[in-house]
Amino acid sequence: MKASVLLKSSLLTSLFVITSCATTKYSEDVSKNNYSNLEAGKIYKVTMKDGSPKQKILFRNIVGDNLVGTAGKKDSTVVTIPKAKVAAVKDQRKARIATGAAIIGAAGVAAIVISSSRAD
Repeated sequence: MKASVLLKSSLLTSLFVITSCATTKYSEDVSKNNYSNLEAGKIYKVTMKDGSPKQKILFRNIVGDNLVGTAGKKDSTVVTIPKAKVAAVKDQRKARIATGAAIIGAAGVAAIVISSSRAD
């Protein structure tokens, strides 16, 4: 009985974690990429194709072939990133929500496992 509850709860937790992905990846062909899902005023973490360090950007708009924003809410330094160099864009807010949800889910699984082990 214990193994089946543990197995079911593990499967549910892994399914939940997999479905809460918050990264948008972009292909080599820039013309196929759809940047319309980026919202102005949100902070994104941009991963570059060339392996350079990830950049946090407060996204403002798209000008030509560039993503334009600022370095942060308090830092008004303008950041311009060419679309051709972008490998992935991660929404920081969604990532925090997914992490919190995973922690809550793990606590729920632990509670189910503990309660089922005490019931026997």
